[in-house]
Amino acid sequence: MPHGKPAGIPCVQLMDDYRCALFGDPRRPAVCGNLRPEPTMCGAHRDEALAYLSDLEQRTG
Repeated sequence: MPHGKPAGIPCVQLMDDYRCALFGDPRRPAVCGNLRPEPTMCGAHRDEALAYLSDLEQRTG
């Protein structure tokens, strides 16, 4: 995504199983590689993690 990833839009590198297609690849953006998830970010299940991410994107977008 040469111009960045808009809030609310899944990354084009996100595979069907929700893994990053660029994980371990030098082309992976630094912002992704530097992200250090914490339990509060991940929540107890995927819906909680997506809600956290959505809020973060809205506040920083």
